[in-house]
Amino acid sequence: MTDSPALLWFRRDLRLDDHPALLAAASGGRRVLGLFVLDPVLLAGSGEPRIHFLHSCLQALSASTEGRLLVVRGDPRTVVPAVARQVGAAEVHISADFMPYGHRRDEAVRAALGDIPLIATGSPYAVAPGRVSKGAGGNYAVYTPFFRAWSEHGYRGPAGPGNTVDFVPGGGVEVADRVDVGELAGVSEQDPELPPGGEAQARQRWATFRDERLADYKTERDRPDRAGTSRLSAYLKYGCIHPRTLLADIKEHPSEGAVTYRQELAWRDFYADLVWHNPRSAWHSIDPAVDALQYDSGPVADEHLTAWQTGRTGYPYIDAAMRQLLAEGWIHNRARMGVASFLIKDLHLPWQVGAKHFMRHLVDGDLPSNNHGWQWAAGAGPHAAPFYRVFQPVTQGVRHDPDGDYVRRYVPELRGVAGKAVHTPWELPDGVPDGYPERIVDHAAERLEALRRWEQRPKSA
Repeated sequence: MTDSPALLWFRRDLRLDDHPALLAAASGGRRVLGLFVLDPVLLAGSGEPRIHFLHSCLQALSASTEGRLLVVRGDPRTVVPAVARQVGAAEVHISADFMPYGHRRDEAVRAALGDIPLIATGSPYAVAPGRVSKGAGGNYAVYTPFFRAWSEHGYRGPAGPGNTVDFVPGGGVEVADRVDVGELAGVSEQDPELPPGGEAQARQRWATFRDERLADYKTERDRPDRAGTSRLSAYLKYGCIHPRTLLADIKEHPSEGAVTYRQELAWRDFYADLVWHNPRSAWHSIDPAVDALQYDSGPVADEHLTAWQTGRTGYPYIDAAMRQLLAEGWIHNRARMGVASFLIKDLHLPWQVGAKHFMRHLVDGDLPSNNHGWQWAAGAGPHAAPFYRVFQPVTQGVRHDPDGDYVRRYVPELRGVAGKAVHTPWELPDGVPDGYPERIVDHAAERLEALRRWEQRPKSA
């Protein structure tokens, strides 16, 4: 065993199993000090649900290191070098970060470390951004050819367990703003009902989904009224489980559902690859014509936005989804498409407004997947639904929630309405039930207005 410990700076890899950077840090029998830095820059861009889930994940990770995880609040550019020098770290190990801020931060930390090497091993993705490229160079702008190339490129198998690593106690390290993991804020009564964080929870959730629902995923994933998805997105966001682990398991469970699930994991890599090659696309439409459209503003637009945010648009399927977001910090992916189309094409508000609202409230809020998902709905990104594809909110509800169970679960004012009639409460003999709002817009009219604005967009955009 070497005398000098290695420093493992945890980020979006809050686990011990299948962790290449951890195994690299512990290679040769070296002891490891685990460090997590609560970065105020990242926390400022995270809503309370995501922060609470992160705290839960850190508590679980600390427990699996027998309480030896060092958590510090501060700027990583100063915290990481200071801790590394204080403990005499021979190396600092990380999982690579490919997002714009993370990449800049890591380069600054590398420079501040001086002669202490910063070693990146692995990433949060099955295939790291930049690895899948066209034969003539350049990146793929469309998912289907990306997926073919991604499949041909392949990905590594799980890296192996890390539960035998000898972690150095962090208690003796002198830092200005140490955080007691046990005292990290929990979820109050006013916060969404969030899942417990951590590696064990992620593995348990995956095992249940794999054994009970994966085979039917292709058809069940479009039903927000059923538990047909894995609900692993938040755990993948913070690396409580790695997609490599899921992909390895999928090989042992051949089914149409497994094939579809693999494709969804590739979408995650695709969106990250887009942001890596084009960081500006995180908040600007790849098709500039969409950003140049005429959008609404003023008091009425503000009222419409508030109604959408609070689930009081008068369209039950839309309102159920937006109330699910507030109640659970999560929305079923099929419903995300519906509410996004409604905001952009019925309320004539830019997709960035919706993306920011989602990032404030989603426990799984992940910049590339969230924002490029919104671009897809806006017709602004690669391989997107064209702008003139406008989701009909009633049709979407009837198709994906045919019995109305999803609506009744989240919209209590309509629980007395049976069957699919819940999707059109304005057609009930006695009218809209007490307490539920009338429709704030007429979808048919706003669809035509959206198409008119698209036709009149600046042609040079």
